[in-house]
Amino acid sequence: MALAEDSQTGAGESEMPGWRDRVRARRGGHLALRIVIGTIGCIMIVGGLIMVPFPGPGWLVVFAGLAVLATEFPWASRLLELVKRIVLAATDWLKRQNWFVRIVAGLLTFACAAAIVWATLKLTTGIDLIHMARAFVLRGM
Repeated sequence: MALAEDSQTGAGESEMPGWRDRVRARRGGHLALRIVIGTIGCIMIVGGLIMVPFPGPGWLVVFAGLAVLATEFPWASRLLELVKRIVLAATDWLKRQNWFVRIVAGLLTFACAAAIVWATLKLTTGIDLIHMARAFVLRGM
């Protein structure tokens, strides 16, 4: 597909209008598109945050949801770039640290994940894992 030069921004742009342009051209299409993309992105972010403490792609889904939002909302695009920079900086910093700092970081991450699991179970189902563990230990003594 050939690219046409945008005279104002200098950015390459497709000659054929995309599906978003066709949707936006309809009456109410722009608002409907923003609502649909906003809803899908938010559902992905919330679902990803729920998955974070469990094995699997929790953070990946959160970032994918933010990327979906970034296709329509400039604030989400800026937030996505900020998050990318922070994650890369933290990862680079952690790679340069000795084994002790890496172990402490891993333990803190595990503690945060455990707290999220405990709070999720406590608030949604009423199951208190700490109370159950305490009762199990006291029964064994």
